[in-house]
Amino acid sequence: MSVFDALVDQTETVAVLQEATRAAKNHEDESQNMTHAWLFTGPPGSGRSNAALAFAAALLCPDSGCNACINCATALKGTHADVELVRTEGLSIKIEEVRELITRASWTPSVAQYRVVVIEDADRLTESAANALLKAIEEPGLRTVWLLCAPTLTDVLPTIRSRTRNLTLRTPSIKAVTKLLESESVPSQVAELSAKASQGHIGRARYLAKNPEARTRRTDILKLPLTITDIASAFKCAGLLVDAAKREAEVDAEKRNDLETTALKEAWGQQGSRIVQGGAKAVKELEKDQKSRQTRMVRDYLDRALLDIATFYRDILLVQSGPFAEGSLINGDMEREIKIVATNTNAESTLRKLEAIMKTRAQLSRNAAPLLAVEALMVQLR
Repeated sequence: MSVFDALVDQTETVAVLQEATRAAKNHEDESQNMTHAWLFTGPPGSGRSNAALAFAAALLCPDSGCNACINCATALKGTHADVELVRTEGLSIKIEEVRELITRASWTPSVAQYRVVVIEDADRLTESAANALLKAIEEPGLRTVWLLCAPTLTDVLPTIRSRTRNLTLRTPSIKAVTKLLESESVPSQVAELSAKASQGHIGRARYLAKNPEARTRRTDILKLPLTITDIASAFKCAGLLVDAAKREAEVDAEKRNDLETTALKEAWGQQGSRIVQGGAKAVKELEKDQKSRQTRMVRDYLDRALLDIATFYRDILLVQSGPFAEGSLINGDMEREIKIVATNTNAESTLRKLEAIMKTRAQLSRNAAPLLAVEALMVQLR
């Protein structure tokens, strides 16, 4: 067993990381195989952060990632004494966070050969934060390894990517994801449906495979465009989609917010309704972070819904393009509806709708007002 076994369908990436681990164990720092800064890129669900954490575990493990020792277990969870894991749930990573991170990254390793810093969302660094990080990467510590993750190379500053070694992960194949789900006792039919619906996104595939309610919600979202007949129904669909995203984000956030707030107050020694000096400020800062996280969650849920709708129009375009292979539809359970729409529209119209969906996703990523952006989209899908 190895920590790299969990990386699905990433043979080339695993080979590079294993060779880098070997070079590190032989003290070949800054060699052709091992360097102090890495940038993991790849589409959502490809396993960027999983690859970074697996590499961190391999560097810290005496047996190069045996996946059985305490070093591997804690490194993969991000709780190892020599791992600094940055996971942002807000809209950005600010310069204050990076400055604190740089200070901790400069510490001498506690128990292992290296101190490893993993930044899961390097694309969310503000410009000032990215510039601060650049200085740390340009002047690395002897025992510090930086592992950055981002969707694409263009999502990070050119100066940062020029000083890192890039590893691009690919989207796992539907067959590989299906096999993975089946190995986790998911029925074959559900496993294949979930793998197709997620388009190789492993986390999303697992979620769909193990939550019947999630599969039902996805089907309901796919059927929304079929109900649009005029402007009024377009606005209604947009409202339903945005409200559903807000509701889902609120439910998920409430569970976490209560636990986090209670834990923070206990840490500050709250007694009844009273809290020691400084505690109130800490609680206020936490509430601010929680609000930012919930805003991001709404946008993430909407983005996922729009991707699902895009697969619906992708299937329509496939049917309109001529004979297609059996099983090539992503949404095979809606084949009848897809063929009806394909017959009553043309490929040019379908392409325009796909372009509109992708444009709306880009607008949401740039903090456009969710309801206005989705209303404009639904009107175009009419």
